[in-house]
Amino acid sequence: MIARYQAIERILSHIQSNDLVVSTTGMISRELFSLDDRPGNFYMIGSMGLASAMGLGLAIQAPHKRIFVLEGDGSALMSLGTLPLIASEGPPNLVHVILDNEVYESTGGQASISSRFDLDQTATSAGYPWTRRVDGIEELESALMEATNASHLSLILVKVGIAPIEGIPRVSHTPEEIRDRFKTAVQP
Repeated sequence: MIARYQAIERILSHIQSNDLVVSTTGMISRELFSLDDRPGNFYMIGSMGLASAMGLGLAIQAPHKRIFVLEGDGSALMSLGTLPLIASEGPPNLVHVILDNEVYESTGGQASISSRFDLDQTATSAGYPWTRRVDGIEELESALMEATNASHLSLILVKVGIAPIEGIPRVSHTPEEIRDRFKTAVQP
């Protein structure tokens, strides 16, 4: 498995200055914030399960932008009904990344069901035209290259380990600041 922090670093290496990123609540947003805080990042503070729906809305409303959704297995499981909606809309500018550590890490490490429920196969069944499950950094690199060079909806399921980073800061922006910064980044 890949350390989630390293996976996010690798994902960031494929994000261009014009791209938008929606990240789920908890450690994913905190790690993204510490690695590359920028106006084009929307941190879903306190709203687990909504990152993929927001990413879909952005992909439809801002077709001139590439949208990355970074969410955990808990968030994806919480909003399973969004997968077929995203697939039916099929936005070609959406790269959906699920960082699956098989636990609800931010609330104490309780096990999720993702060890017994195949999220990438669920996305395929829902109609995603392209999905990949990756377990190593080289596989992640290859999947990211393929997804970012494609002109279709993509989903990458990344199996990550729990590797807490000491002293990782919380997102220090207020929800209003996040909204206002992001609004400027969405403009063409």
